[in-house]
Amino acid sequence: MQHDPIMVEAARLGDIAAAEHLLAACRPNLRRIAHTQCAAGVDAEDAVQESLLLIYRRIGALRTVAAFPAWTFSIVRRECHRLWRSMRGEVALPAADHPEFAYTEHPELRLDLAAAIQSLPEKYREAIILRDFEEFSIGEIADQLSLTREAVKSRIYRGRQMVQEYLRD
Repeated sequence: MQHDPIMVEAARLGDIAAAEHLLAACRPNLRRIAHTQCAAGVDAEDAVQESLLLIYRRIGALRTVAAFPAWTFSIVRRECHRLWRSMRGEVALPAADHPEFAYTEHPELRLDLAAAIQSLPEKYREAIILRDFEEFSIGEIADQLSLTREAVKSRIYRGRQMVQEYLRD
């Protein structure tokens, strides 16, 4: 994906005009990616729209300009998977080799963490996965689960406590 590093940096620093121009420029590539990543039955254009919104909201969190193409690809791919899961009415646990589990070099701990999350009651597991793996904001989770922000925060907190208890045992 071709991108102008100066425009990416300007958007990353909060230049709204640069962000809008960048999104317009990368839209065709996002559409191409969505058509290859979205499962049958998932509207690729919906994935593109959601991805554009996420890119716009989170461009300031981008660490390096060089990471922009891979970052946008992962956003589109994640949105395709999220839309597919929501179409099926499920929130799936990430695989044990998910990048979030890669912060430790101990494979046993990765498997324990995955098992701990899997053992959570559904309402806590959903909140943890959406927040810590899908990187949704509290507001986005509240909208997705039809809950208040306070309820989402409570579920995340309690779910994390249960994971810690599981890992201590």
